[in-house]
Amino acid sequence: MKKTAINKSYHHGDLRSALIDTGLRLLETKAGGDIGLREVARETGVSATAVYRHFPDKDALLTALAIEGFEKLADDQEAAAVRHKARDAAFRAIGQAYVHFALAHPALFRLMTSYMHLTGECDRNSVVGDNRAGRLLKENIAALMPADASARDREVAAIQSVALVHGLAQLVLAGQVPNDPALIDAAVDQFGGWKR
Repeated sequence: MKKTAINKSYHHGDLRSALIDTGLRLLETKAGGDIGLREVARETGVSATAVYRHFPDKDALLTALAIEGFEKLADDQEAAAVRHKARDAAFRAIGQAYVHFALAHPALFRLMTSYMHLTGECDRNSVVGDNRAGRLLKENIAALMPADASARDREVAAIQSVALVHGLAQLVLAGQVPNDPALIDAAVDQFGGWKR
């Protein structure tokens, strides 16, 4: 593998970004997506000590990679949504983008899954609710549901929506559903029974 050369004038934030970029690249190339801090340091061209200044342990690095994954997912979802004027069509497009993102980045998607919580009742922070992808989901659900919908109704709708696209992505990744973009889009398009 080609190593990324580190410029000696790297600033703190630049090195952190370089480490995340290297981690994302390694994640996609390693079987099972198992990467370590020393490996990221070596591939970035810095000492392990330099990595520990930004990521005290492996979980901190993996958390940063998952957060970056949710940012990339949100970029894809927003790009898909802007192509539709109708809010319900835009909502379906963000669901389709979710599945297509998972299929394009399976190792990153699996890592993100470990950090994805729909409610604040989990031990870890609610990553889905605390990033653009999660906010996009919640904003669209709020806009599509009746004004008098309860918070519980909105929570159920969010879980149903994520269950559909997440489950579909998992089935395709496992080879249980064909990786057919038209079929995937149709499956998401026909969802929406929670709307009244």
